[in-house]
Order: sequence, then structure tokens, then C-alpha cells
Amino acid sequence: MKKLFPFGFILLLTIVFFWQFFLKGLLPIPADTIVGLYHPFRDLYAKDYPNGIPFKNFLITDPVRQQYPWKSLVVESEKKVELPLWNPYEFSGTPLLANFQSASFYGLNRFFILLPFNLAWSFLIILQTLLSLIFMYFFLLNLKLNKQSCFLGSITFAFSGFSIAWLEWGNILHTALWLPLILLSIDKIFYHLKSLEYLKIKFKIRKHIVWSLIFISSLADSFFAGHLQIFFYVFLLSSAYLLFRWFQNRSGRKLFIRFLICYLLFIIFTSIQWAPTFNFILESARSIDQLSWQKEGWFIPWQNIIQFLAPDFFGNPATLNYWGVWNYAEFVGYVGILPLILALFALFFRRDKTVLFFGLTFFIALIFSFPTFIAKIPYILNIPFISTAQPTRLIFLIDFSLAILSAFGLDYLIKNKKGIIYPSLFIGIVFIYLWGIALSTPSPNFLISKQNLIFPSILFLATILLLFIKNKRNNLLGLIIYILIALTIFDLFRFGWKFTPFTNKEHLFPQTESISFLQNQKGQFRIMTTDSRILPPNFSTFYRIQSVDGYDPLYLERYGELITSSERRKPDINPPFGFNRIITPRNFDSKIIDLLGVKYVLSLSDLQSPKLTKVFQEGQTQVYENKNILPRAFFVENAVGAQDKNDAIKKLFANKDNLDKTAIVEEFDSSTWTVGEVQIKNYEENKIILETKNEGNGFLVLTDSFYPTWHAKVDGEETKIFRADFNFRGVVVPKGSHRVEFYITLL
Repeated sequence: MKKLFPFGFILLLTIVFFWQFFLKGLLPIPADTIVGLYHPFRDLYAKDYPNGIPFKNFLITDPVRQQYPWKSLVVESEKKVELPLWNPYEFSGTPLLANFQSASFYGLNRFFILLPFNLAWSFLIILQTLLSLIFMYFFLLNLKLNKQSCFLGSITFAFSGFSIAWLEWGNILHTALWLPLILLSIDKIFYHLKSLEYLKIKFKIRKHIVWSLIFISSLADSFFAGHLQIFFYVFLLSSAYLLFRWFQNRSGRKLFIRFLICYLLFIIFTSIQWAPTFNFILESARSIDQLSWQKEGWFIPWQNIIQFLAPDFFGNPATLNYWGVWNYAEFVGYVGILPLILALFALFFRRDKTVLFFGLTFFIALIFSFPTFIAKIPYILNIPFISTAQPTRLIFLIDFSLAILSAFGLDYLIKNKKGIIYPSLFIGIVFIYLWGIALSTPSPNFLISKQNLIFPSILFLATILLLFIKNKRNNLLGLIIYILIALTIFDLFRFGWKFTPFTNKEHLFPQTESISFLQNQKGQFRIMTTDSRILPPNFSTFYRIQSVDGYDPLYLERYGELITSSERRKPDINPPFGFNRIITPRNFDSKIIDLLGVKYVLSLSDLQSPKLTKVFQEGQTQVYENKNILPRAFFVENAVGAQDKNDAIKKLFANKDNLDKTAIVEEFDSSTWTVGEVQIKNYEENKIILETKNEGNGFLVLTDSFYPTWHAKVDGEETKIFRADFNFRGVVVPKGSHRVEFYITLL
């Protein structure tokens, strides 16, 4: 029973934190923002909630705007035993598997095959906490710490500010949670290889192989989980830890080669993901259309270090009173009062090489996440990848290190070591300083700060009192330690529950009349909106409605340039575009919008345009039909050659009134063609089949985004796809009747 106790306790903690799911059937996903913020969902509930259904946390919308719709499309493809290569429902077509955050190859996706989608998503979120607790507990146990310390460290990691802030994204924490298992496997490999000269050599060799496989698979799971920046930190820290153990154990070249083989196998195994992602990055606007690193909030502001002591000093988005800089979730590194005291205690009083390693990790992460001169160097030098990654996510390594250090601190404290008074005194002085600021500043914002200082201060005093009793009454040591751990659980659960929404499953992408109207229309067409409050980017993916908008840190640079010129109403594709990951065209009168095949325009106000006719209305949501829409696929009379993209965009605007007859084609000589008939016989995510009939040779345009991994066949024979009309696909089709097939490959 003693061996099962840690699992039982960890499972109980997880169930208690997610009690609203287990007892009330509420889902750990911010579905309340769907029905509370956006039309036509607000129209659906307008009778009972004219101002929209109340929602818990406006800051958490990305899970329903990105991860959930992408995952639904990935799972649908995998159920058809197809690779989820392409998403035709955003950005007029964009890579899906290659966007990385879709996590197409993540092992735990198998839940979606076995369970209803919303339940599978819920278990995916819950598993983050459960696995974080388990992996961290056994890693700390491996470091020879007592069980109480292991419990505290695992609780601190699983419910830290970083873990709570990103809990419902479904990919960030799944990337992070494998780190303690990776570190554990490194330690086990060193241990078992070092023990080979003793008895049971074959058994030791077998153990060494098993842990090598765990190392490779856990590193791969972290990679496939779907967040490249967090994996970069996982890879850096685990590699540094490997070198640290290698030097500490004075290991030879043979062991180093074994680890190199493991890394090589990892690279080979994961190439199915990183190769297409790398190609997508090269085609994307990732390095162009980003927030400036000089903007406030890119680094953690110095004043937000307060959130390590009082997470809601600047308010909380869940209570609609956050008054700090930019984004609460990017800056909150809270790990609890007791773990922070114990982490500082370990840092300055425990002489241990492992403490030194994680102490250095903590300080390096701090240096690079705050606006220090050293942290700015990668951005000044414009180092690839690093210069496009926001350093606030280093809170992951800060909280991870603090969790481990807190476990070492408690282990040291239990052994009756003195010195706990010093970090306690330091934090007490900081609390007094914060109270001085809150009480002396008349600003209404500091009334919020004062109110949100009360609970952390009481918690701090209770912790100090218990630590004082511990020092005076060693016979009560065990009881006091468990009370302190219980107090930490209460503290972190209160913090987590305040921020985290649990919502009714009926609010998760409900069906509305206007959505049904769009889904029931025949043919291939796209939609657009004129207001950010209507069907925001990527919602269309869930409903399998094709749209010209999209929200993704990776989007095709050519598509961004095309929409930029359309919005500017001139052939200007010079950066910056100003989209910052979210492309939402609004210029519905543009000829480019007609070329994109936008048939329906959604609006909350009356639109006055000769080409638009209102065809449907649900509450405030009005649906207009575009009478000037161009077909998805058509033959043109003329192909005008273009030298490069600047030449192409100029000629596209010069011929904007004849885009149904003239195509601008790069790497192509100007020529005339015969116009024939074309029908779309089959349109799927990864394959499109057309049937054509033409009396002469024709040039066929398909207004789906051009991408290098798309290929074309005419009657089974490969043919070249040309970049037509700046961003689309064009092929030469011989005279007569033919079957034209567009299909996409992984590379």
C-alpha cells in the first residue's frame, strides 16, 4: 500500500482540482468566450442574455480559436487514415501538419480516436496535471529527497503560475511536462551504465536500453506535443543537464557516444514533423510580421516580479480588474509562498551541485526574461528563431527550477538545518514594502493591489508561524510539514481555480441558424467578416466553412502580402503588414476579394455596396451575398508573365477588372489561351479533382493558396503548378476532355 500511496495522492489531487469536470460535467475549455464574446453565438442566446452569456476569463480565447479547431481537423484526417497536411478553411488554404501547433503526431492524440471529441480534449487537459505531478515526483525521488519534499516539488510544478496560465491551451504544457521524465531518464542511464561491472550485468544492460528508449520517446513526445519555443527550452535544459551529469560522473567517451546515438535517433524519428515545419517557416511571414521586441511587454516588466509574491497585485483578468502591462498570463510566475521561501533557502544555504545547477538555470532564465542588456542581444543581432520568440515564456524554466529548489529546501529543512529565517525575513521586508506602496498611493488601481495583498500576506504570516513552531518543536515536525504542504495546495488551488474556466459543453461551438445557412450552400466558396466580433478567425475551421481570415503565428508570406495590398487598395506589399498573426480582411469591395471566391460577407451593420445583397439574418448577424464572386477554378484567355512578386502585384492591380480573363503568372511567358469548361468533381483537404473540356490548350487557375508541396496531374501525368495571380495555382491543360488532380505531399 505504501508504494501505491504516491499514485493515489497524486490522482486525488488531480481529481480535486478538476472536480467541476468530474462532478458537474463542465469542460476545461473557455467555451464561455464563444457564446459571450462573439456573434452569431450571442444571437443564439440573445433572448435570455441580451449582453452575451457571462464568461470567466476574456484572456483565454486561443484554445477555442486555435488548438481546438486544429485538433478537430487533425483527428478527422487521422480517422480517415490520412495525414492532416492541409487546412483549406483558413487563409484561403494553409499547411496544417506543418504549423506545428496542430500536434499531428502527438502520441496522446489516440484519446480522440477512442472518445467523443470534447471528452478526449478534457482528458488531454487533465493529463497535463496528472503527468506533471507523476514525472516530477519520481524525478525528485530519484534525487534522493524525502517523499514530503517530492510531493511539494511536484505540486509546485503542476500548479505553478506557468502551468495554470497555459493549462487550457492543450499543447504548451504537454510540451513542458516531459522535461522531468527526460531528466530522470538521463540520471537512470548514467546509473545503470555505471553499474554494469557489478552483478546481474544482463539485467543492467536491459535497464540501460529501456531508459535510453524512454529518453528518446519522452524527448520526441515533448517535440510532437506542439509548441516549438517551449520544446527549445526543454531541449536546452535537458542537454545542459546531460553535460552536467557527464562531467559530474567523469564519464568517458563511450557514454557520450551513446547519448549522441540517442539524439540521432530522435532527429530521424521526428523528421516527419520538423522537416515540413522548417519548409513552412521558410515560406511564412514569421520573421516579418511580429511585435517589436522594443515594445513594453515583450520582456517581463521589472515591476511584474511582484507577481512571484502576490500574483494578483495588478489585478486579474478573471475578475476584470487587471491594470498591469499587456498580458497577465505572460508574466505570472507564482509558485506559492512556502515554495518560494524554501527555494530561496535552498539556493543560499544548501551546498549541493544539483541545487547549483537549477539555481543557475533559475538565474539565467531570469536574466533573459527581464529587459536586461544581455536579454536584448539576440534581438539586436536578429538571431534566427530566438529573435522571433517572446522571452516571457522563460517563466517555464523559472517555475520549473523553483519547484525543484523548493523540494531541496524542504528536504534540507526537515533535517533541522538552520537559516530559514533569512529568506523569510527577506520576503517579509518585500511584503512590507508592497503594503507601503499600496497604502501610500491614492490611485484606484492600488486599491485593487491592496485588496489582493491581503490573502498572500495572511498566508505568509501563517507559513512563518508554522516554520517557527517547527524550529521550536521538532516533535511536531511531521504534522507541521503536512500542514505546510496542505496550505500550499490550498494556496495554489485557489490561484488556479480563480483563473481557470470550466464551461458547459452546450457552449462549445453550438450550431446557429446562420452557420447552418452557410454550411448548406452548394459549391466551393469562402466567407469574410467586417467585424472582429463575428465568427473570429479559425472558428470556420471547426464548422468546415472556408474563410479568407486566419490566426496563426505561421502564415504564408505571399498570402499576407496579397491581403496587405488588398487592404491598402494599391500594389504595396512592403512590410510591416500589421497583422501580427491575425489576418482579417475588411475591404469587401476589393477585386482581390472577388478573386478569392468570397461569396458571403458577415456584418453587424447594414452594408451599402452594389455587389452585395442581404440574404440572411440571425439577430444582429447579417449575411450578404457577393454577386461578383469568381469561380474557384476557371480558364483564362490571357496569361501575363511576371518577373518577380513585385512585378506580379503591380500587374495584378493593373488587370484587376479582368481577373476572370487574365492571369498573372510568374516564371512564364505571356500568351493567349482557349477558354473551356471546368467542374470541381471532388474537393477534399488533401486532394482536389477537376474535370475540364476545352477546344484548345488552356490555362487553368485554381484560387487556393500556392504551396511547394502541392502537385498536379493531368490524366495521371505530372504537370507543373505555376504561381498564378500572386498567390494561387495555375496549370496548363491540353485541349480535349481531361481529369486534373491536385494533391499534396508531406515534402
